[in-house]
Amino acid sequence: HWFNYGVTNQGELLSGEKNLADIGLADINPDKQWLLLIYVPSDCNAFCLSALKSVNNTYVALGKEMPRVTPVLLTDGESSTDLNAHILVHKWQKQNMPSAAKTLLTPSNIVVVDPLNNLVLSHQIPSSSDALPAFGKAVLADMKKLLKYSRIG
Repeated sequence: HWFNYGVTNQGELLSGEKNLADIGLADINPDKQWLLLIYVPSDCNAFCLSALKSVNNTYVALGKEMPRVTPVLLTDGESSTDLNAHILVHKWQKQNMPSAAKTLLTPSNIVVVDPLNNLVLSHQIPSSSDALPAFGKAVLADMKKLLKYSRIG
């Protein structure tokens, strides 16, 4: 049992047909791009900020594929200046978190959305800062594979 058949993704594929309209975010993807959704609560601590920085670094590591992906920061209200220091402010889209989305999106995961607004993949944010580099590499590997084989977005 040394070979894992059929597993090519690092994150967890989301079962069921969920899309952005189901969670109250139907209007955030007018350009039909790939989205990286991350929910940052109003009481974001130091680890939360480092996880956000890791996601931002993953986005930057996409290189020439960056224009095909839009990172979306979902917040409970006003975002602090601490958040702005950890992301590329001009590239990220900020939205208020709808209550319907709180069942699927938690501060402990990020969700990948395809250009047709379907929620595709979820990545669990690790609980220790030592595991953040591996987390970033896993998200990057999945995003590069999705972008490589996708003809849309």
